[in-house]
Amino acid sequence: MGQGGESRRVRSSDGELGVAVARAQQGDEDAFAVAYRIVQPGLLGYLRGLVGAEAEDVASDAWLEIARDLGRFRGDGAGFRGWTATIARHRALDHLRRQKVRPRASELEQDMFDLPSAQSTDDQALESLGTQYALELLSTLPRDQAEAVLLRVVVGLDGPAAGRVLGKRPGAVRTAAYRGLKRLALRLDTEGVTEDGPRTLGESG
Repeated sequence: MGQGGESRRVRSSDGELGVAVARAQQGDEDAFAVAYRIVQPGLLGYLRGLVGAEAEDVASDAWLEIARDLGRFRGDGAGFRGWTATIARHRALDHLRRQKVRPRASELEQDMFDLPSAQSTDDQALESLGTQYALELLSTLPRDQAEAVLLRVVVGLDGPAAGRVLGKRPGAVRTAAYRGLKRLALRLDTEGVTEDGPRTLGESG
């Protein structure tokens, strides 16, 4: 599952997503469920990179806001992906700020990209990103590179959309994602990982 294959899969579902969102905005609950099923795996993978084991809770908060503000959204399927990622990121950052105010004895006391152990991850998020090993490798990247990789590879956003989520120029996000992927590929190569690992995050596709 290389980045190119993942991106093509995301793009192929954007048409269906756009139709579902338009219907959901007219009150079609089944269409909202379709949009949720398309977007949630990538969104959950992204959030797992930000908040670890609390990703499900943060995703739930994000979807409450998405449902509440759906009528204000304007755009197509790809735009909806970026819009939901922006909302999820805000909820994740709020969550991390609260944890600093009320620290708990958990992995949330660690840095933003310290990820939980394999036992606390779920298969759906890992399918989006690849292997648990690749997810752990993301924690070794600088924060800007890790988040750029998550948005580009896991959520499936292009450079401009990822830039809007992060409040950065598209070129800066593309560069950060490229550097992050190169660093992951080098790590995977030097550690002699099998073909299953590097093809997930190591391809610049």
